[in-house]
Amino acid sequence: MNEDLNQPAGTPQAAIALKSQSPARTARALFKTMRPKQWVKNVVVYAPLVFDGKLFDPMLLLRTTVAFVLFCLISSVVYLINDLADIEKDRLHPKKRYRPLPAGELSPRVAVAAAVVLIVACIPLALWLDTEFFLILYGYLALMIAYSFYLKHIVIIDVLVLAAGFVLRVAGGVAVVHVERFSPWLYLCIAVGALFLGFGKRRHELVLLQDGANSHRAILAEYTLPFLDQMIGLVTSTLVVFYSLYTFSAVNLPANHGMMLTIPFVLYGMFRYLYLIHVKKLGGAPDELVFQDKPMFITGVLWVLAVVAVLYLG
Repeated sequence: MNEDLNQPAGTPQAAIALKSQSPARTARALFKTMRPKQWVKNVVVYAPLVFDGKLFDPMLLLRTTVAFVLFCLISSVVYLINDLADIEKDRLHPKKRYRPLPAGELSPRVAVAAAVVLIVACIPLALWLDTEFFLILYGYLALMIAYSFYLKHIVIIDVLVLAAGFVLRVAGGVAVVHVERFSPWLYLCIAVGALFLGFGKRRHELVLLQDGANSHRAILAEYTLPFLDQMIGLVTSTLVVFYSLYTFSAVNLPANHGMMLTIPFVLYGMFRYLYLIHVKKLGGAPDELVFQDKPMFITGVLWVLAVVAVLYLG
């Protein structure tokens, strides 16, 4: 990386670097700040389509895909705002200091302009899909903005809000597909699963940053490893119970209880993630870990195939 671009934003070196950047480099820096790798989190928007047995309905698949794209763009707005809010703290993080904004590769003014454009541009498509979806999408945006500036500084609430974000994504998928029989157990599974990943991520940050944790993210001072381990253990047990209850009690599942055959994939995936955060000291980016860890990735693919087979072939 260019030496000037390693200087904190606001220094003379960073200012010179920003002025000398070409539009193409600025566009690349902006796209990187929008976190396209994080868009995989929005795949849960497809859950209502799949679990309601409508995966092969072309129109509903198109509507859900548009909803997915809109959530990707709005979540990118959240990342832009979050990076703007945390620009000083991110410079203290061993990895986040290389992000375009704290590294001086992207002007805060450009980031603000991009966020405004994306917020406005998504409105017509969201309204075209469904009024309820529009309210959910921009309710998600409002919640995440509140998280960036305030809620992430409140212990436990910070992780609960992130879990709520996943539930809102699923609710958005329900709205565009007009699902009438989406199981409440799936809402609970998604919420608790997000808590499982969220507490795991907090644990990784606490271990990674150690004595400097409080300087980067003040809320980490409110957590301890024993407490996080207890929370992870609690949500692990809860998720197993909730998913198991879903597999044999949801009204829209095959009467032969074939969905129970997918429980081992969920168990192994959770145990593998626990192994990675406790033994391998990973877990800072669960969405990336799923693709980087081959056993996790294979388990995820097998679970999806098993779910589709049970729902559509059973």
